Amino acid sequence: MTMPPEPDKTRDESVTDLTGKLLIAMPGMGDHRFSNAVIFVCAHSDEGAMGLIVNKPTSEIDMAMLLDQLSIEAEDDLHEEMVRFGGPVETGRGFVLHSPDYSSVVTTLEVDERFHMTATLDILEEIGRGQGPSKRLMCLGYAGWGPGQLEQEFADNGWLACDATEDLVFTIPDAQKWRAALSSMGVEAVSLSSEGGRA
Repeated sequence: MTMPPEPDKTRDESVTDLTGKLLIAMPGMGDHRFSNAVIFVCAHSDEGAMGLIVNKPTSEIDMAMLLDQLSIEAEDDLHEEMVRFGGPVETGRGFVLHSPDYSSVVTTLEVDERFHMTATLDILEEIGRGQGPSKRLMCLGYAGWGPGQLEQEFADNGWLACDATEDLVFTIPDAQKWRAALSSMGVEAVSLSSEGGRA
């Protein structure tokens, strides 16, 4: 597992920085892979964006199976800990979005004071030992956007953005995260239209 590039601190300030925010897929989202998706944005700059879908568990693999495939022994039963589809890019790579009580000796991306992301093997070894972060989501693959692509998708009414909370990311059941994210903005799903308006 390798890390995405650090956000560019010299970025154009006219670009709204969505790092650490949640993206909520609008009903008109054309790509079925992002239908009702909630995505945590790990990095966003004028060079593009990278995020992890936090509400789409895979049906094929859980944490115990993943560790077994990597020949990592697990002290605890991790069959109840689901692995999530993080996005359609590089689905063979793993990313752990987690609480800040863990930092890899190799490298950890500190998204903000509440959320960190580690994509190196040592975090899985720590999880196998019953250690590692107290809150975590294991994702395979990620969602990525090139320069200006995410901004264009917003202009095309593809996404809403809301503040990320630990409950929305880690605690609320996956099947409820999309509606809960909308509710955090005071928006009801039934009021959304797939057709966006332009001023």
